[in-house]
Amino acid sequence: MPISTALIGIAILSCLMSFAVLGSLFHAQIPGIRHWCVASGLLTITAALLLLPRSDIVVAGASTLLVVASLLGLQGFRQFFHLRPSVIWEYGAVGAILVGLVYWTYVSPDVNARNAVISGFLAYIRSAIGWIVQRYRPAGRPKYSYHFVSVAAVLGAIVHAVRCVIYGLGLVHQTTFLEATPINVAFLAMATLTLPCLSVGMVMLAHDRLAERMERLATIDDLTGVLGRRAFIARAEALFDLAKAAKSKLSIAILDIDNFKRINDRYGHAAGDQALAHVALTISREIRQSDVLGRIGGEEFALLLPLTGKEEAARLTNRLRAIVAASVSHAPAGEVTCTLSAGVDEFGAGDTLAAVMARADTALYAAKANGRNCVMLAGSSQNRWVEPTEAIASSQS
Repeated sequence: MPISTALIGIAILSCLMSFAVLGSLFHAQIPGIRHWCVASGLLTITAALLLLPRSDIVVAGASTLLVVASLLGLQGFRQFFHLRPSVIWEYGAVGAILVGLVYWTYVSPDVNARNAVISGFLAYIRSAIGWIVQRYRPAGRPKYSYHFVSVAAVLGAIVHAVRCVIYGLGLVHQTTFLEATPINVAFLAMATLTLPCLSVGMVMLAHDRLAERMERLATIDDLTGVLGRRAFIARAEALFDLAKAAKSKLSIAILDIDNFKRINDRYGHAAGDQALAHVALTISREIRQSDVLGRIGGEEFALLLPLTGKEEAARLTNRLRAIVAASVSHAPAGEVTCTLSAGVDEFGAGDTLAAVMARADTALYAAKANGRNCVMLAGSSQNRWVEPTEAIASSQS
């Protein structure tokens, strides 16, 4: 079996595997997956055509599919990174290439010109992919898969760029397509090597996106967009350790929406969900950048306030209470106004997170017993922490 035929067979198997794996991820609705899958399918057909007896129609068809599949692959990468998938001039370039293929195949046959133009376009595609992956790699994600794709794309771009220069300058002259010369076999081998790597890279990126979603589901409360209970507890323990090491202050407030069941009963559960999201958004907009908000129960939230004593934390929490009470959540059944009750406490050197949260929770229940819509300090001899009226009015203006 000729070496070129074996390499084409490897390319077919690689593209088929990519098509199957990417197709299995359709349900995940990852941007770019469909483009990558269609591109892999077209590349499979392209490679299969090259196993047929050489003819002008086979060569022109395979070349056309290769160009279209490459552009689809690039568009898939743009979609994956939430970029505009199409660049208008690229369509013009593809149109010009297809006209050139017809001309150099049927009007004035020139294998070198065809090879140079297609290789130049593929070099552009691969280099664009490498640049996009590095430029828009998400911060905080593992780097390996992104570097892998970039390296595979850049190596492919180099191979095609060198091929473009060699055939464009006429350093090597061909009379038939994929003539079994040493340089053709070398280029085919390198292209066959980089293509599977790029296909594997697509699957790796898709897997990373799925992993990111799972991590987000485990970290962020889907309804309110703030930290979920487990993620909040982990963050609280980390901040407590930092506060102990730095001997700095750290306070916590536990906030609960008053009479939430009544909201559900009167306006419906959809309105209740909307009220939860509204309260979370309102608080998130008003807290400091260093503060950490989480949803730790049904209608219960917790707020960490670094570098803040409990008196100051109570004042800040009371400000949030006043802002929430003055806001309105719009539901189909009518406008919903929520109020909050809260308990506040400060971490001590010998405390545990569970102990501090328990004291703040006890203060919260005291706030509920005291008439709701108020903030209580844990262990305080005074039953209610009341912020001056002027400060509250100032915070709402």
